[in-house]
Amino acid sequence: MQISHESPLSMMEQSRQYNDYDYALVHLFQSEKNYFDFFVHSLNQGRKVILDNSVFELGEAFNAELFAQYVQALKPTEYIIPDVLEDVHHTIYKAVMFRKAYPNLPGKSIGVVQGKTYDELILCYKTLDQMGVDKIAISFDYSYYREVCPHPNKWMAFTLGRVQTLTRMLNEGIINKNKPHHLLGCSLPIEFLFYREGFEWIETMDTSSPVVHGLLNILYEPGGLVNKQSIKLVDLLHADPTDEQVKLIRANVSLFRSYIKGTSGHEVN
Repeated sequence: MQISHESPLSMMEQSRQYNDYDYALVHLFQSEKNYFDFFVHSLNQGRKVILDNSVFELGEAFNAELFAQYVQALKPTEYIIPDVLEDVHHTIYKAVMFRKAYPNLPGKSIGVVQGKTYDELILCYKTLDQMGVDKIAISFDYSYYREVCPHPNKWMAFTLGRVQTLTRMLNEGIINKNKPHHLLGCSLPIEFLFYREGFEWIETMDTSSPVVHGLLNILYEPGGLVNKQSIKLVDLLHADPTDEQVKLIRANVSLFRSYIKGTSGHEVN
């Protein structure tokens, strides 16, 4: 599984040292010219770039026409089709209309599964798969996870809920293992210990968790985290971390990576 951690502007260059690929939030292109240029340079260096429609940050997907223009301008490796949070029917509608309106965009398409129930998630998954998107993404915080796993700690509920849901989808033969998948975000890092075997179809994931917690002076425990600080990286975009915070970030990144890759954690470079 390839990993990318969104980072503040001051750490973008060094983020290439700890990220397997680069993950862009489209709405920041409008206000941060250097941000756009960073991803242009990444592509010129032969790095993978995924362009996100910023629905998590904005609450609704970035304007579809402008998004398509940015896809044309950047030519990312992959781009995430506009979706609607937990709304299966509007997500499918948006995906159909977007692909109809912009059939020849550069890069591979990623469709995001949305829904409020297991049946809705499966309907969305199957529709996106049959539609022919190149990759399928599954989010970390569907409200359904808290129903299937009603743990008193909501972050643990989200964590175990996605593991249980993906496992059920796999066991029921719903997962198309011939198609790559992406995991959007992370509740608790320990989740990724569950994907070391049998989940090779998950190609990429993104989360700012190790970076955000480092910026907040929080070092991951050996088990990662018990409670997540629900602050988005975009709210810390202009942070100028101290040397100590950079060490915390790198230690968190190392431990996070160990869950996925099986390497030792808490290595500070």
